[in-house]
Amino acid sequence: MKLKVGDTVKITGGKDKGRQGKIDRVLPTDTKVVIKGINIYKRHVKPQGKDKPGGIVEVERPLSVANVAIICSKCNQVTRVGYKVTKGGGKVRICKKCQADLD
Repeated sequence: MKLKVGDTVKITGGKDKGRQGKIDRVLPTDTKVVIKGINIYKRHVKPQGKDKPGGIVEVERPLSVANVAIICSKCNQVTRVGYKVTKGGGKVRICKKCQADLD
């Protein structure tokens, strides 16, 4: 998956279209990401004893990777992710617009 925890992304579809946020969790098996403060839903929770009272809890739900686009930290634009091979034999993610490293 081309997105990692801590990347700044812009939402391209859904109810939060146009908003920006940082990736909190990546779910590679489902190809989804959880973004802090985005895609908030309310969930009704039953009481679980004295320590955990019930009520209405706000939950961040995962978004599909297809509905987010990464923002380059150098050129501050929405971009695609490319890869470049380093001298040590590793791969580095790069911005397709300005060729800057994203890692």
